[in-house]
Amino acid sequence: MSKTHTYIQFVSFLLVALLFSCKSKKDSDLQDDQQRKNDLTRIMKSGQLKAVVDYNSTNYFIYRGKPMGFKYELLKQLAKDMDVELNISVSNNLEETFDGLNSGQYDLVAKNLTITKKRDETISFTLPLEQTRQVLVQRKPDNWRSLPKYALEDSMIRNQLDLAGKTIYVQKNTTYYRRLVNLSDEIGEEINIVQDSVYGVEQLVSMVANGEIDYTVCDENVAKVNQTFYPNLDIDTPVSFPQNIAWAVRNGSEEWLNYLNNWIRHFRKTTLYAVLYNKYFENSRSSSMVNSSYHSIGGGNISPFDDLIKASAEQAGLDWRFLAAIIYRESRFDPEAESWAGAYGLMQIMPESADLVRMNEFEEPEQNIRVGVRILQWLDKNLKPEVPDSTERVKFVLAAYNVGLGHVKDAQRLAKKYNKDPEIWDDNVDYYLLNKSASKFFKDPVVRWGYCRGEEPYNYVNRVLETYRDYRNIIAE
Repeated sequence: MSKTHTYIQFVSFLLVALLFSCKSKKDSDLQDDQQRKNDLTRIMKSGQLKAVVDYNSTNYFIYRGKPMGFKYELLKQLAKDMDVELNISVSNNLEETFDGLNSGQYDLVAKNLTITKKRDETISFTLPLEQTRQVLVQRKPDNWRSLPKYALEDSMIRNQLDLAGKTIYVQKNTTYYRRLVNLSDEIGEEINIVQDSVYGVEQLVSMVANGEIDYTVCDENVAKVNQTFYPNLDIDTPVSFPQNIAWAVRNGSEEWLNYLNNWIRHFRKTTLYAVLYNKYFENSRSSSMVNSSYHSIGGGNISPFDDLIKASAEQAGLDWRFLAAIIYRESRFDPEAESWAGAYGLMQIMPESADLVRMNEFEEPEQNIRVGVRILQWLDKNLKPEVPDSTERVKFVLAAYNVGLGHVKDAQRLAKKYNKDPEIWDDNVDYYLLNKSASKFFKDPVVRWGYCRGEEPYNYVNRVLETYRDYRNIIAE
């Protein structure tokens, strides 16, 4: 075979390979475009909305064991209106956030995103939820309370030209950094801009208040909230014009974007929206909340009983946040809570349940938690042969803790009879426990424990796991 012939064959092979490669890439792009167009359909079918928020004192936090926050409550309402489960993730890194959105890890970015042309190239913004402007956060003099107003004003930076030569810390990859770069060009002087990749916006604000750094920049609505925690801060110097704040979805997700815009347009007109906005941005109690020991930002504690919970959880090999989530759902951390049925204390212990694990004392918080943990262990041991997967078994244990082991085993027997998997909770055993109040099921020959109002344990499992997810998002292990 001649060299010329071999060369022609090689070139032909490359052309065919290139053709198939281009076709494959084109098909892949078309498939991705189609998936983006169908994002709303996919979310509704999956029954789960995956949203990412940032952890701060207005968007998402824990106070006295309860998940709270303006964006958190908006998302809860959105998920309720869509009839889907809300799955929240936390990221204070914008680069990671946008990568997660475009890779499909998140369906929605529910942060205080400033709408910019540059961002609009890679993500699609919703209608604005709020409007704000960027302000300089600076510290008042130590004797500011005794200064006359004119003297206090003279000590503050009020002219942007005076930022020349100043060192300003901002969160990395944010519009604050780009605004300061532009401002430096506008004033014709160098501003020393430090991009911080460790701390979030509110942490930088607190560092200004505590004297660790001199200046930062943030949105005015966030600054106003933080000024209630730190009255020694000045936030009256704007560094930008008013800007729109919105959420974001992937580019090409037209159906999903249209749905969100419609929802935002209508929800912003409701009384509930006004109540929520007032609650988080204009409520004078917000400062006392953040300064509380039981605020995840201020004190980092979930409850007054964290040490007892941690000790019992460690002994049992449990995540203490999981145990805390159970206690929150049982008693809201009230050690004297008592139900109509006679359940008592933090973990709502019934006397017969305490007898079951041979522990008669359960009135004091430490005893109550110890008995509750022993019951959880007993339930886990009894369910392990039938539900070997430990992650799956957690749901069965929670349901049994709420309604009793007998009713859960009845639901397993019903699942098996109707060709469902007795080892899987979601869409299998949970269905039969939920519907065990129907005579078709509680009168079935395989049922041994009779009637059960299954809605309560069904919701209990979901709510405990939801609270546990929130605690994991925010509270350190």
